[in-house]
Amino acid sequence: MDQLQQLSGPIVVTLMLLFFGGSLYMSIRISRKRENADGYMTGGGKIGFGISAASMTATWIWASSMYASATSGFTYGISGPIHYGLWGALMILLIYPFGRRIRQVAPRAHTIAEVMFARHGRSSQLMLAGSNVLGSVISLTSNLIAGGALIDMLSPFTFTQGIIAIAAGVLLYTLWSGFRASVLTDFAQVVAMLGAVVIIIPVVFFAAGGPSLFETGAHNLTPQQQDFFSSDAFFNQGAPYIAAVLAYAIGNQTIAQRLFAVREDLIKKTFVTATVGYGATIIGVGMLGVLALYAGIQPLNDDVNNLIPQLAANYLPPVLLCVFFVMIIGSLSSTADADLTALASIMMADIYGQNIAGKKRANPQTMIWVGRITMIIATAAGLFFASSQFNILDLLVFVGALWGALVFPVISSFYWNRVTNLAFTAAVIAGLACFLPVRFEWIDLSGGLGIASDVLATIGIGVVLGLMAFGFFGRPVALVIGTVSTLAAAPFAIGFLHTYPVLSGSLVAYAASTIVCVALTIMNTTRRFDFALIKERTGDFDTRDGGPDASADAGVAGSSGPAELDDRLELANDGKDRA
Repeated sequence: MDQLQQLSGPIVVTLMLLFFGGSLYMSIRISRKRENADGYMTGGGKIGFGISAASMTATWIWASSMYASATSGFTYGISGPIHYGLWGALMILLIYPFGRRIRQVAPRAHTIAEVMFARHGRSSQLMLAGSNVLGSVISLTSNLIAGGALIDMLSPFTFTQGIIAIAAGVLLYTLWSGFRASVLTDFAQVVAMLGAVVIIIPVVFFAAGGPSLFETGAHNLTPQQQDFFSSDAFFNQGAPYIAAVLAYAIGNQTIAQRLFAVREDLIKKTFVTATVGYGATIIGVGMLGVLALYAGIQPLNDDVNNLIPQLAANYLPPVLLCVFFVMIIGSLSSTADADLTALASIMMADIYGQNIAGKKRANPQTMIWVGRITMIIATAAGLFFASSQFNILDLLVFVGALWGALVFPVISSFYWNRVTNLAFTAAVIAGLACFLPVRFEWIDLSGGLGIASDVLATIGIGVVLGLMAFGFFGRPVALVIGTVSTLAAAPFAIGFLHTYPVLSGSLVAYAASTIVCVALTIMNTTRRFDFALIKERTGDFDTRDGGPDASADAGVAGSSGPAELDDRLELANDGKDRA
């Protein structure tokens, strides 16, 4: 640790004050004397292309994603970052075909769980809301871990001091304006992050040895790590992540929140742009892990979370080390504030708005305070769990696999009018019941149980590929691809897949939930759901002064004060989009 370059205490404090102070200033500028509850959750559903694309990109170029991509490169070699970044980008791309359908049936919703309440009822809603609470707390925790590792290594401050400072900074600027503060600060953060990445990666590459490193350091890699088509990388990183991308795209509230916030006609444009930005950046950052592998660098204290800060401390000059510090703080803040606003919207809309007060009796001002209190409690929980310093990559794969049990029931609920609440609930429970013992190896999968697990996992392959095809090409193509891929994989997968519990756990969750959902839905021969009811059952909670649209129009027309900045940004975005 003493041999690594560090920033002095005053410089770190100054950088933190400038970054979080600037974010707080932006948040104060858009704050309103009477905040609108719907604006606090989704910005009124009329955010333009520039802000939305930047927010989606910044939210998913997070510190944990950077660290995990570098870990994948260090662990699996050349193909590791490709598997991480490419499939993560595919996750963002998969949002828009399903997202357009979701917005079509629920144009003014705030959470996917809220839509499930309108579609099925309370049990389906709480399952989705509960999984998102768990997922967002884990995501917040992993970002705090990334920030704590950064501060512990690059400054005289400790890991604990680092996570407290970052948590306080993010909470401070997000607390009062909620989602609106998150998306507007994301725009500045993504510009800073992308600019830093373009500078820092080439500098580290040439400082570590440049092109010659691939010759002098080749002996540090195993044959699998040198292989661009490494089976080790595919089965341990690529395949589980392919299985997880659908789950993140469909089940994650931070994505759903941006889906409900962007103007409906800009969904495709927004998410395609974010796909390209995320993929290029994360693959590039992941190559830092490959450089460390070639250079023979061992993570400090054998903790792979230290890998990226360690490279920066070894190879960057002081000025660029400051730029790197801001890049990581910005990347983790952009996702941490998204996690806070996601948790707030779930507690506001799903818990208080529909299950405690009821939609018609919900008090908008109370809702806002529920959101703010949720952020404070979530920050405290994140700090508590961050002290355990879990492996970030393991956390991300676990959450994605856990959401796999929800994917087919959620998607089918937006297209198939025969899916019932019983089918949804039983399918999710069945998926989780199969996922947990396989993923954590609670049972011996040798012999017959292993074959049964492999059969389910093979069906899961067809489900994953079929659902992806369904989003872009429709049901006939999806059925063909799903069936063919299952039959083609069977001779190779059965008797083999159970040796990879991370991958098998994800796939059996998909398969079990799909089989149960389809079976129970086919048994329903009488009940048909009218999707028009979802639009009637979801919508604005806060209708004071005509709701968020009227409030925004009034602000543009003649209001003065902090709200004017937010309204003008929305108006400017609309003008650019029309042009």
